Amino acid sequence: MEWEAEETDWLCIPADLGVWKENGHVPERRARLWTLVLEARGIPCRTEKSGSDWLILVPDRYLITAREELRLFEGENRAWPPPMHQLTPLRENTLSTLSVLLLLATFHNITRLDIDIGNHANIQWQALGNADASRILAGEWWRLATALTLHADAGHLLSNLAIGGIFAFWLCRQLGSGLAWSLILLSGMLGNLINAWLNRPQHTSIGASTAVFGAVGILAAVNMLRHPHPLQKRRILPIAAALSLLAMLGTEGKHTDLGAHLFGFISGTVIGFLAEPATMRFGQPKALANALLALAAATIVLGAWWLALFGSIQGITPPGR
Repeated sequence: MEWEAEETDWLCIPADLGVWKENGHVPERRARLWTLVLEARGIPCRTEKSGSDWLILVPDRYLITAREELRLFEGENRAWPPPMHQLTPLRENTLSTLSVLLLLATFHNITRLDIDIGNHANIQWQALGNADASRILAGEWWRLATALTLHADAGHLLSNLAIGGIFAFWLCRQLGSGLAWSLILLSGMLGNLINAWLNRPQHTSIGASTAVFGAVGILAAVNMLRHPHPLQKRRILPIAAALSLLAMLGTEGKHTDLGAHLFGFISGTVIGFLAEPATMRFGQPKALANALLALAAATIVLGAWWLALFGSIQGITPPGR
C-alpha cells in the first residue's frame, strides 16, 4: 500500500494510552481487539511479538489519533461485559414445600366433613373463615389468614396447589423455606386486607390464590434485584413476566377474584423489594431462623382458626369483635 512506502517511522502505542513511552506491551487479546478498532477507523497499524506480550505500532503521524480512538473505545466499553453476578446457592426444600401443600389439601378434606366440637354440630368452616370484607374491617383480622386455607371445591384446591406449588418451590429454594412461607403468608394476608378495604362491605372470598400471586410477586422482585442487568429496560423483565402470568391465570375461572389476585401480587412485589435487600445485607436465615419463621407462620394460621372457632364453640364473641 502507498502509506507503507511513505511512512517509515513507526511508534508504539503506550499500554496505558498516555503519552508516548517505551512500555507498550499489551496482552495478545487486547492487541487483537485494539488492532480491530484501529482498522475499523482506517488507521494503519501492525503488531509485533515482544516476549509473552505484543506491541501495536502506528505511523508517527497517526499516533495521537490512534490513542484518542482507543481511549474512546475503552471509555465506552469499560463496564462491558458486565461482571457475572454471584449466584446464591439454591437450597433443597422439596420436602418442606410438599408438606405444606399436603397439609393444605388435608385441611380441605377436613372442612368437607361433618365435625362436632362441644355441643356444636357441623361447623360452617367457610362462614367462619372467609374473607368477609365487612367483618374484616370490623376487627376480625384472623379472616385474612383463615380465608387462604379454604377452597370452594377440589378443582379450586388443585389449581392453587399446582400453580402455587411451583412458585413456592422456587421461592423456598432461593430464600429458605421458613422465610419464603412466612412472606407468602404475609403477602396473602395483606392482599386480602387491601381487597376488603377497597371492595363493597358484602364482598367475600376464599382461596390460597391471593397468596399464590403474592409468591409470584415476591419471586419477580427477588429475581429483579438479584440479577440486575446494565441495560435498564431488561431489569423489568421479571415483573413483566409476572404481570403476564397474572393476566393469563388470574383473570378467568369460576372462583376468580381478580382484586384478590392483583392485590396479592402487588403486596408480594413490595414485600420482595423489601426482603431481598435485607437478605443481601444480613444474609439469608440459617436453619434455626428458618425453623422459627416457619413456626411463626404456622402459629399465625392456627391462632387465626382458634379465634374463628372460639365464638362458635364457646358461644361468646371472640376477642377483638
